[in-house]
Amino acid sequence: MLIRNRLSGVAAQWRQLTQAKRDAWTAAAKAVNSTPRDGQSGTLTGAQLFTKINVANLTIGTPIVDTPPPRPAVAILPVTELQITVVTGAHVLKLLTTDAPADGTMLRVAAPVSAGRSRPAGYVYAGTLDTPADGGVDITAAYVAKFGAPPVGSKVFVSVNQNSDGWQDIPHVFSAIVPALT
Repeated sequence: MLIRNRLSGVAAQWRQLTQAKRDAWTAAAKAVNSTPRDGQSGTLTGAQLFTKINVANLTIGTPIVDTPPPRPAVAILPVTELQITVVTGAHVLKLLTTDAPADGTMLRVAAPVSAGRSRPAGYVYAGTLDTPADGGVDITAAYVAKFGAPPVGSKVFVSVNQNSDGWQDIPHVFSAIVPALT
């Protein structure tokens, strides 16, 4: 319902733009292709680009923009691995990093699945990444808030991607199997 509300709110904002602003979005969209599906993709419409940028902005809590932001140069994502450890009898989920992720780096999490699975059924948005400490970002609270503590022996998947002014890079997927509590 939250996504539907965001989509309908952004669509209402699109209708309130001046024609000059809609034309600017349409011109900017000519340089943006859709995500390939079944080997096909094409350029976006102005309304699609407006929606793509602004739903991403709303997701991380930044305001709707009425002019197309320039496409940023995206740095390499400094997240390297999902690590699940046991600390004082509880699991800690941590994304290991080589540097601080950019502001607005999005975390999506999936419900725990069988260790034999190669991908989850789907992801839900769990927030943006904090500043790393001790070589990583602790995502335990964000994960547990969505799905509870993952069971021992299950596999946990997370998806991380950078979001700069609504422009998102390709999601990076990480997984780890939940170890036994010691």
